[in-house]
Amino acid sequence: MSREEEARPVPIGAERGPVRVAVPTEVPDSGERAEDVTPVELKPLSRNRNYTLLWVGQAFAEVGFSASMFAFPLLVLAITGSAGAAGLVLAADAVAQLALGLPAGALVDRWDRRRVMLACELTQVVSIGSLVAVLVLGTATVPHMVAVAVVMGLCRALFEPAEDASLPTLVPEEQVATAVAMNAARSSLGQMAGNALGGILFAVGRWVPFLLDVVTHLIAFIALAFLRMPPRPAVVAQDAHLGREILAGLRWVWSRREVRVTAVCAMALNLFFSAFYLVVIVLADQRGVPSGEIGVMAAMLGVGGIIGSLIAPYLHRVLSPYLSIVGVFWALTLLAPIAVLVDNGYLLGLLFAGMALLAPTANTTITTHQLLLTPDDLRGRLGGVMGVVVGGAAALGPALGGLLVEAVSAPTAVLTSAAGMAVVTLLVTVNPTLRRYPKQDPERREVPA
Repeated sequence: MSREEEARPVPIGAERGPVRVAVPTEVPDSGERAEDVTPVELKPLSRNRNYTLLWVGQAFAEVGFSASMFAFPLLVLAITGSAGAAGLVLAADAVAQLALGLPAGALVDRWDRRRVMLACELTQVVSIGSLVAVLVLGTATVPHMVAVAVVMGLCRALFEPAEDASLPTLVPEEQVATAVAMNAARSSLGQMAGNALGGILFAVGRWVPFLLDVVTHLIAFIALAFLRMPPRPAVVAQDAHLGREILAGLRWVWSRREVRVTAVCAMALNLFFSAFYLVVIVLADQRGVPSGEIGVMAAMLGVGGIIGSLIAPYLHRVLSPYLSIVGVFWALTLLAPIAVLVDNGYLLGLLFAGMALLAPTANTTITTHQLLLTPDDLRGRLGGVMGVVVGGAAALGPALGGLLVEAVSAPTAVLTSAAGMAVVTLLVTVNPTLRRYPKQDPERREVPA
């Protein structure tokens, strides 16, 4: 359940008709409430100007980012011929994001979040634009590319918790779950489109995918410039200390049992699934699956994520939180071993799509509860902590998968990864905290008349 998966017509208005909030009406002559309720209509998210600006701007930005990240290793290989240098550039982005994760969450809670997002977008325009310039001039170097990757990782470390923390202030509480699901759909679609464009545009010119990234981040910057957010009260005391603020965020996450448990569950699942994903790619290659089919396999993971994100708001309403969370664990546990029996890339792609289908519902349930539970002045730190926990597991997973493939055969490595997911699933199933996980009711809330 990663933040990217954490893999956009625009699905903002996916809800069918306006959401209705039940507002009890009072009987003037008695102290009792009437049985009937007065429906108050909420505008669909497609008519929420501020959310639409944020969503559309980031849809463009994620396409550009994915194109750049797809093209980066190809660029380094073309210039240096070194796979190690290509890995260094990609690692620089991930390490920078993880290293700044906790401080970034605390800074997001200190600073104006809209300005943080604007600064991140503009910084990326300048940084990636510098890479385009040296590529056009033919003077690109590996240290420059590493520096650009570091800037990209640092900007994401700040931007993501700022966006997540802003969400409950941009949409009504009743629509937070839908907004979370639509953001997940945006990420999956942006990743798919960006990967495809990255390969096509790199064939046109080495600098072209990065120019696309510059343009899309510029569009995102312009969209954010028109965004209006409710003012936040000053939250920084004169004796503010970054280390103490980070510890306060960690204490908050640890003190809430359901937040702590879901963080550990997400970390474990991402670790084993990331390992499983790499091992299946290796297994398919060893069995002679054509590279084109392997590409389809990876794309189908995104297709499953998009479909899952579109149905997540409905499943979030009809399923209990426990079933929403446990369901994705059981789906992965039951489907993962099938990969050993399949040697067709398209069928493996369908398997990946099925494995990704329920993850957005679990993410919607968990993220919505966490955002609405957490005080506004701690939401940035919540995002920072969760980003480090989930991102760190996703980064370590491929390393685990690589070690498994080196130690045992690819089929055995697949089954080992599946066994790890099965153990986590059993622990999740019997966990009493998840069985009592509180449910948000997005359709009916009692609001004073």
